[in-house]
Amino acid sequence: MTVLLEVDDLTVGFPTEDGLVQAVRGVSYQVSRGDSVGIVGESGSGKSVTSLAVMGLLPRNARVSGSVRFLGEELLGRSDEQMSKVRGSKIAMIFQDPLTSLNPVYTVGSQIAEAVRAHKDVTRQQAMKRAVDLLDVVGIPNPSLRVNSYPHEMSGGMRQRVVIAIAMANDPELIIADEPTTALDVTVQAQVLEALEAARKETGAALMLITHDLGVIAGHTDRVNVMYAGKLVETGTVDEIFYGPRMPYTLGLLGSLPRIDESGRPRLTPITGSPPSLLNLPAGCPFRPRCPKARDLCAEVEPELTPTADRRHLAACHFHSELASATAEEVFS
Repeated sequence: MTVLLEVDDLTVGFPTEDGLVQAVRGVSYQVSRGDSVGIVGESGSGKSVTSLAVMGLLPRNARVSGSVRFLGEELLGRSDEQMSKVRGSKIAMIFQDPLTSLNPVYTVGSQIAEAVRAHKDVTRQQAMKRAVDLLDVVGIPNPSLRVNSYPHEMSGGMRQRVVIAIAMANDPELIIADEPTTALDVTVQAQVLEALEAARKETGAALMLITHDLGVIAGHTDRVNVMYAGKLVETGTVDEIFYGPRMPYTLGLLGSLPRIDESGRPRLTPITGSPPSLLNLPAGCPFRPRCPKARDLCAEVEPELTPTADRRHLAACHFHSELASATAEEVFS
């Protein structure tokens, strides 16, 4: 299977008056053609910064090192003009808030058409026809009429579907969706996710889905990357992560998730404490202050991703073998 995206030892820091904020620390992963990969973690874990680095959208003061290759070509270090040929045509991104992605003074049809004409030599009439077709694909009712609507005339869910239509306008090979269902109710969230699946089916694109919602991850991805304090702390298939987590943090995330497939009403198991400051990370494992299984080794050496029973299932925990059959209630209660 062709590897589309290769991220290798990606590090991103932001200089501040108090020092360097280490937002991303040595992240490495791959996305192959047709893959659907989820990136999950608490706010501030580095999920969005990683995707912005891939798209070349970080602020100028960001200190970036490592490698980001798309189909074997290095993206880091390219100028904005060079990256504009990649954004939208080969890699498309769906941002968290559609209102920040759409221009309020232009109709949604003209904005979709603009995305089409930015990368294809077509007339305005052809681009507008493509806009109507795309609105139909993502489930906008009466697309031939809605193509002339302004963003403020649409609901939040419809605006997000317009953004998905813009993302798929040029049949990209990879779609990065950064928390596309945040602040939407459950019904609208399902509609937006259906539109996203329709976009993938229409374009054949791989998907990188960034979210804090483990339910979304379970239903729409094949592989999962769990991030904490700027690093990947566990990677594996959905089944491996959900049914056999080997990192206490992942186990805690699953323990705080309501389950409808379990009898009774078991109490949720929260992870106490807060993520560490990325300005002054503690020595050793960054999860140690919140981890009930922490030992002396955890305070001295930060664990690296190492294989568990399955070599594709990796966990950053010195004692991951002890979690083979543990439950969140056993570990965190």
